[in-house]
Amino acid sequence: MEEILKETTAADAGVRVDAWLGGLYPDVPKRVLRAWIDEGNLLYKGRPCSKGDRIVPAASYTLKGEPSVAQLQANPDLPLTVVYEDEWLIGLCKPAGMNCQPNRVDETDTLANALLARWPTLAGIGDSPLTCGILHRIDCGTSGLVLAAKTQTVYEAMRAQFAERLVEKHYRALVVGTVTSPGKLEHFLAHNPRCPGRMVDATQWRDVKRPMKAVTAFRPMHPVRVGSVACTLLDVLIYTGVTHQIRAQLSFSGVPILGDTRYGGQVKECAFSRHFLHAYTVTFTHPITGELKTLKAPLTDEFQKVLGH
Repeated sequence: MEEILKETTAADAGVRVDAWLGGLYPDVPKRVLRAWIDEGNLLYKGRPCSKGDRIVPAASYTLKGEPSVAQLQANPDLPLTVVYEDEWLIGLCKPAGMNCQPNRVDETDTLANALLARWPTLAGIGDSPLTCGILHRIDCGTSGLVLAAKTQTVYEAMRAQFAERLVEKHYRALVVGTVTSPGKLEHFLAHNPRCPGRMVDATQWRDVKRPMKAVTAFRPMHPVRVGSVACTLLDVLIYTGVTHQIRAQLSFSGVPILGDTRYGGQVKECAFSRHFLHAYTVTFTHPITGELKTLKAPLTDEFQKVLGH
């Protein structure tokens, strides 16, 4: 990697190194610069700097390359269903089988890639170059409503609402089994140390790390027959946002989501390519207008078909 020397002046004395670097690279977001520094790419006398260090005047700093924003590739060929748009926010209905965001900059088949094709200005919005304004994520196999912000200010305001649990999210879940009364589920979930990609009830395991409290409420809407299998359509409200929360908790309660091979919801006579969980509505306070808004993503055609509609 090419090393670049940068000289400081008397005017730079006492300036934080992240602010100084921001002056050198004004087009790179501050969060990207800070992460770049944290990775050990800015050195003084051969030692990595911390973002809170102060600049020494008339000194030489070594840069391992140059900080830049990774460019995610736009993909106009991906499906994109917009259910709401104003000057500040976008509401989208993500299909099952599509990830919300990429894990690497060279991925091209996520919702973020589709968003960039229509709104190129989303490239710099969010917590990382891969965020593209997307405010929250749902599982690849889950369909439904995803929100994206058009400006960094709106992004930060909406993320604060999510963090403070002021955003109300309802799902539709088709579960295997008969549910006749509403209920509320509370578990401490953790990543399965022996099976990556699956959550477990932390109270049943000794060797899990970082258990997270998950709270989910549900109420039955109506029974559904899928072949000879008795199922129930549920309205689900989540109070927390733990990975696989709805899928895991319903499975632990004996009513896994239909089609969910990871949590026991696949039935022998019906081989589905997805699990039938759909992010249906999101209610929040609009960060600019102050209006209480509820956005809805109608059930997808495949979901309606299995319901017999």
